[in-house]
Formats: sequence, structure tokens, C-alpha cells
Amino acid sequence: MSQFDISDLTLLLVEPSPMQQKIIMERLHDEGVCNIQTADSITSAKAEAKQCHPDVIACAMHFADGTALDLVKYIKQDPDLENILLMLVSSESRFAQLDAYKQSGVVAILPKPFSRDNLHTALVSAADLLSHQEIELEYLDPHELRVLLVDDSKLSRNIIRRTLNNLGFRNITEASDGSEAKLLFQQQYFDLVVTDFNMPTMDGLCLTRFIREDSENSHTPILMVTSEADEYKLNQISHSGVDAVCDKPFEPKLVKRLLHQILEG
Repeated sequence: MSQFDISDLTLLLVEPSPMQQKIIMERLHDEGVCNIQTADSITSAKAEAKQCHPDVIACAMHFADGTALDLVKYIKQDPDLENILLMLVSSESRFAQLDAYKQSGVVAILPKPFSRDNLHTALVSAADLLSHQEIELEYLDPHELRVLLVDDSKLSRNIIRRTLNNLGFRNITEASDGSEAKLLFQQQYFDLVVTDFNMPTMDGLCLTRFIREDSENSHTPILMVTSEADEYKLNQISHSGVDAVCDKPFEPKLVKRLLHQILEG
């Protein structure tokens, strides 16, 4: 078991505005983050990431030479950089614009301007993802539990798998949508299902209904992880039979607490 502290983080701040860089760096210093490198474009951020291998990249959304999503894709496609965590800092509030980032596996989305609490929560989430603190269950061993992880975004699956691994879950089977998960669920026994909501072919809602109404293991605990913001759809999720719902991007501590509740309950 190893605990990563905020003050241990190495961070690359990617921000085109010198004034915003200064403000954000002051806020980071206030939180105890002192090992900070900076870049003012996507191109320079790629070069800096290659050179310094930070734990976390905090990035604005728009640049003259691209967007933060371009940087996310670049990082995740490079085996030497793919474990770097990314957080978005943006004044954007439209769901359609932010959903691609939520699905890409960013660890936090900070508003502009952000509060001290916003920043602290994001940094704690990053530190938790770099820590290894196994969940403690009274009657179950997380090493032995069989988990079905369902998400159409490979980047999102990677960040969820990383969270589950840190909590001690080792036996994880992945599916890229609900229809694939349904076939796996019919062929194997699972102790836990962690699923996205919005997926092609068969979404998380239909998968949950299949498990609850048409499968032999209808009492399998289900945690739904979703970026959905529509109130009607969220209401559907809450009444579908899932045991717990968690937002994307999520806080690892919340995932740990929810899993403890549904596995011990």
C-alpha cells in the first residue's frame, strides 16, 4: 500500500496566456505543488511532456495549434507517456463540447475561474490515481472478485481499470459495449459490473435491464459511471436497478466508497 501526496506531484501546466499561467501557478503553489513546468502551445506541451514525464498535465482547451483533445490523444498513443494524467481547465460549460474530454479519461475538468476547492479536489483525485490503496472488505477479497468493465471508450476503460487495480481488483474483463458485455455475462460469472451509460448498439441502461430481468445472476452489483447530464436520462438510470451511479470524471475516493457500500451491502 502506497499513498501519493499532492506535494509529490510533478505537473506540466499548458496555458497560452502568461497572466493565466501566473494565476494558476500561484494556486498550485498554495496547494503545495511546487514541481511545475509550463508550455504555451500544444506543440511545446508535447515536447515538454517527452522531456520531463510529469505525473499530471493541466491544460487549457483552445490553442492556436490545436486543442487539449489533441494533446490527450498524443499522450495516450505513446507507450512512454500513456500513464500521464490529464486535467482540463476551461470556461466551456456545454455538454457536447465537454463530453469528448469526459470520455477521453481526463481526471478532472476545472472551470475557469476555479475555486480553491475545485483545484484541491482535482489534485486529490490525481494523487489517488497514483496511489495504491486496496479496498478493505470484511467478507470478500478484491483480488478474487471477477469484474466486468464496460465502456465504448478505450481511454475511459483504461482510467477505470487503473482505479480498480489500485483498489486491489485484478480479475477484470473488458467489453466495448453493452452487446459484447451481454454475451460475456451469459458465458461467465461476474461478481461486479462497472458500466458506462452512453454506448452504441446496447447502452448501459439496456444492459442493466438485461442483468436484472433476463439473466441467471440478476443480483450482481452494478456501478454505472456516466458523463450524462440530461435529467430525464439520469432519472432513468436511477430507476433501472443499478446499485450506484458515479459521474465522469470521477473521484477515486468516491468510487472506493461506492464499491464498499454495494459489495458489503
